[in-house]
Amino acid sequence: MSNLKMKEAALIYLDRSGGLQKFIDDCKYYNDSKQSYAVYRFKILINPSDVVELDAELGNHILHQPLKAAEVFQSVCFIAVKTLSLIGQLQTETQINIVLKLTHLPPLPSYGLDLCEFPLDYTSQRFYMMQGIVIAMTTVTKYTQGARFLCSDEACPLSKGFQYIRVHVPGATESATIRNDFLCNLCASSLQEDRKFRVLGDKQIVEIIATKGLHAFQGHSNNQPFRFQSVTIFLRDESVNKMNIGNEYKIIGIPTCVKASQTAVCIEANSITFCNSKVPSGISDNFRCLLSLTSSSCWKFTAILANIFASQITPPGTYNLLKLCLLMSLVQTTDRNKELEDCLDILIITSDTLLIDRLLNFSINLVPRGIRHLVSTEIFPTLSRNKYGTGAVSIQAGSALLAKGGICFIGDLASHKKDKLEQLQSVLESRNITVYIPGKKFGEDTDQQMTFPVQCSFWSFVDMDSSSRRNAQKINTLIGQMDCSLIPANLVEAFGLLINCNESSPCHPFLSTVQHTLKKAINPEGLLYAASRQFTTEDFEKLLAFAKNLNVEFSLEAERMTHGYYLASRRIRTDSICGSKLSASALKYLVFLSEAHARLNLRNKVLKEDVLIAALLFETSLTLKYGATAFCVAPNAVFPFELYNEEYLEQRDLYLTQCQQQLEQFIATYGPGTTIFSSDE
Repeated sequence: MSNLKMKEAALIYLDRSGGLQKFIDDCKYYNDSKQSYAVYRFKILINPSDVVELDAELGNHILHQPLKAAEVFQSVCFIAVKTLSLIGQLQTETQINIVLKLTHLPPLPSYGLDLCEFPLDYTSQRFYMMQGIVIAMTTVTKYTQGARFLCSDEACPLSKGFQYIRVHVPGATESATIRNDFLCNLCASSLQEDRKFRVLGDKQIVEIIATKGLHAFQGHSNNQPFRFQSVTIFLRDESVNKMNIGNEYKIIGIPTCVKASQTAVCIEANSITFCNSKVPSGISDNFRCLLSLTSSSCWKFTAILANIFASQITPPGTYNLLKLCLLMSLVQTTDRNKELEDCLDILIITSDTLLIDRLLNFSINLVPRGIRHLVSTEIFPTLSRNKYGTGAVSIQAGSALLAKGGICFIGDLASHKKDKLEQLQSVLESRNITVYIPGKKFGEDTDQQMTFPVQCSFWSFVDMDSSSRRNAQKINTLIGQMDCSLIPANLVEAFGLLINCNESSPCHPFLSTVQHTLKKAINPEGLLYAASRQFTTEDFEKLLAFAKNLNVEFSLEAERMTHGYYLASRRIRTDSICGSKLSASALKYLVFLSEAHARLNLRNKVLKEDVLIAALLFETSLTLKYGATAFCVAPNAVFPFELYNEEYLEQRDLYLTQCQQQLEQFIATYGPGTTIFSSDE
C-alpha cells in the first residue's frame, strides 16, 4: 500500500510539474525512431520541496533513498507507456532507465558535504551538496550507460527478449554494468552480452577543492592549521563539459566511496550550478565618512587610501605609488562569471625584495582569488595520467587558472626558468594558454589540444641587488630608463606597468621602514598606527569588494583625452627603424587604469582626472622601459609630496592640476589633428 501511494504521488507530481508531457514527448521520439533500443533513458526534473509538500514519504525517498525513488518513477513510467501505448517496442520495465535530476537540496547542515571539517561520515548513498573550485579535469571518454544480456543456453526461455538489462547507477563502476560472470536466474547458465544493444554515454572526471581550501594557495602568514582534500566528481552525459577549470560550482551528487580507509573521495554528480558571489551592499562607515570629506577632489580619496594601505606591512606614507597601483589592480578583479579582460599586470623593480614580497602577499589576501604561486608548483596547466584508469588525460590547473578573476603573484622572476618565462610572455600577450595532448603518450589515436583563457592579473618583482645584476655589465641607457638587461625585453614590455621601488628615494624613507620592522618584531600583532585601527583590513576587503563590482563608463572628455594621449605618445615613440614602441594593447592598459582609478574613487563615470592618473602611471612605466620623451614625467609625479595633512593634499591637487595642463598641451602638440600627424594617422 505504501508503494502504491508513492506511485500515485509520483504520477500526480509528473502531471502537475509538466514532467508527464515531457515524458510523452520523449517516448514519441523513441517510438518514431527506426533504431532498436534495449534501454530507454528518461531524465525527470525533481523539485524536492514540491514533492515533500505533495507526499512526505516520496520526498523522503528522493532525498535519502534516491535509487529506490527512481524505481518508483520507473514503475509509473512503465505503466504509462503500456497504458497509453507510447513505445511499441518496449517489453519489460527494466528497459526504462530513470534519471532523477534535483533542482536543489534543503538548506540544512546535514545535506552539506564539507571536506574541511570532521567527521567525514558520509557513507549513506544519498544526495549531498558541496561547493568547490575546479582544480583539474580529464578529457571526455565513454562509459556503458546500459546493456542487454541473454542466457547462453538457447533452450532457456531467457535466451531471448529483454529480461536481463543492466544500466549504470550512481557509484557503480564499469565492471558492475559489463562483466562476463553473470548467471541466468532460471538455469544458472552464463549470460552473454548482446553487443549491438550496448548504449554508450559520455563521462568526464573533475577534481575540485572546497572553497575554504583555497587558503592553502594564498600564502597566509598565520599559523592556524587547517585541512583540505580534493574531491573527485564524475560527470556523465548532459553534465559533461559543463565545468571549467578555475570556476566555482555548487554540486548536488551522491558520494560513492567515502570510507575511512580511502584517501580519495568521489561524488557522482547529479546537478551543477555556477556560483556567483554576492555583491556587497556597501563600504564601512569610516570609509564612507572619508569619501564625504574628500568629495571636493577627484584625487584625495585614492591618495589617502594608498597612504594608509597595508600599514601592517609598511608604515603609512611609504611605497605610495606601488600601493596605489596594487589597489587599482585589485579593483579590476571580478567574482562574477564573465571574462576578465581588464587585467593590470605589475612588474616591480626593487632592492628590498623581502618587504615587497610581504606587501604583495598581504594584498592578494584581500580578494577571494589571490593566489601565491609556489616555485615547486606550475604556473600553467600540466598533464598527467588519470589515476582512475579510465584512459583519459588529466589536466591540472596550475596557479594562473586557479587565480581566475583575481591575482596570480608569481614571486621573483629570477626564480623561474627561461622556458617558463617565455610561456609567461606568451600568456601576457595573448591571454590564453594552449595545452597539447600527445595521443601516442596517452593511448589515443590522434593528438589533441585544448585552449584555456587566462583571466587573472600577474604580479612579480625583480631583485635589483641580485649577484647576477651586480656583476653584469651596465648598458648605456637613456634619461630615466632602467637597466633591465637581465630580463627579456619582450617580457618587460608584456607587463602593463613597470614600477621602480627604490627605498633610498624620498618616496621611500629608509628610517621609518626600519623603525616599523623593529616594532613589528617586538609586537607582531600590534597596531602601530592610528590608521591601522581606524581603517582595518576588513574595511579594505569590503571597499575592494564593493568597488570592483561598479560598472563604469567613460565621459566624452575622458575618452578624448585617453585617445589623444595614446596617439601622441605613440607618435613620439616611433622611429623609422624599429617602428612604434607602443603596442595596440597600450590603449587597453590606459583604459583599464582609468577605469580602476574611477572604481577606487567609487564612481561610475571615468573623468579626465582619472585619465591623468592613468597617463602619469603609464608614462612613468614607459620612461623606465624606453627613457623620457617630450612629455617628461617625474618619477614621483603621482605623489610629489609626503601626505602628512590636508595642506599637503591641497598642494598635491595643485601639482596634479598643472600636470593635467601639461598633458593637454602635449596632446595639442603631438596628438590627432596636429600638423605632425600624417593623413593616414
